[in-house]
Amino acid sequence: RSMIEIFEEKYDVKVFHAWGMTEMSPMGTLGALKAGMSDLPLDKQIDVKAKQGRAIYTVEMKITDDDGKELPSDGKAFGHLKVRGPAVAGAYLKGEGGDILDEGGWFDTGDVATIDPLGYMQITDRAKDVIKSGGEWISSIEIENVAVGHPKVLEAAVIGIAHPKWDERPLLIVVPMEGEKPGKDDILRYMEGKIVKWWMPDDVVFVDEIPHTATGKIQKLTLREQFKDYKLPTAAAAE
Repeated sequence: RSMIEIFEEKYDVKVFHAWGMTEMSPMGTLGALKAGMSDLPLDKQIDVKAKQGRAIYTVEMKITDDDGKELPSDGKAFGHLKVRGPAVAGAYLKGEGGDILDEGGWFDTGDVATIDPLGYMQITDRAKDVIKSGGEWISSIEIENVAVGHPKVLEAAVIGIAHPKWDERPLLIVVPMEGEKPGKDDILRYMEGKIVKWWMPDDVVFVDEIPHTATGKIQKLTLREQFKDYKLPTAAAAE
């Protein structure tokens, strides 16, 4: 979002957000404005452009729950993002991985997303990283995006930690800015009101660095292994 704002406000350069996968050959959505949206205030236009966008020609999208039931495109419900179309791959080379399409021809992207009433899709997490707490889903990415807005936070990652009552609860892992020593309460107070109350992390830990892949993505699997035995302060009270 910040990149779009800088290019448009400072350089008058239009930036379009798009999304796709190799399995989609590769483009799936484009975050272009619909007719009439150019009259919206700039911040409202960027709200739209910051989403992954609407499906391009021949691509269909939907979101489902864990049981495959389609969820409403209301911009609030989020579920497994599935796509289909003539350019979506039907199989991997030599059949590796077995069938990749369901009986309806839908491909599970591995992402968790919302779709609003105008058809704009927004990815909220990877399915393997979403935190399932008390039967509800919590987006680790949305919590991370709020946390890194704190002036003393350089980087943040969120993972789910086992909880005796809620199955999983969020743990916020923070790399402070150089020379800064933010406290747990300081971080949590900053986040209040920016995410729903039950998404608030149950604890905050501070580390010197967060592991990344060669392409710069946070290695959530490594973090889950590193903190597999971590006990949340709220867990003891629930036992």
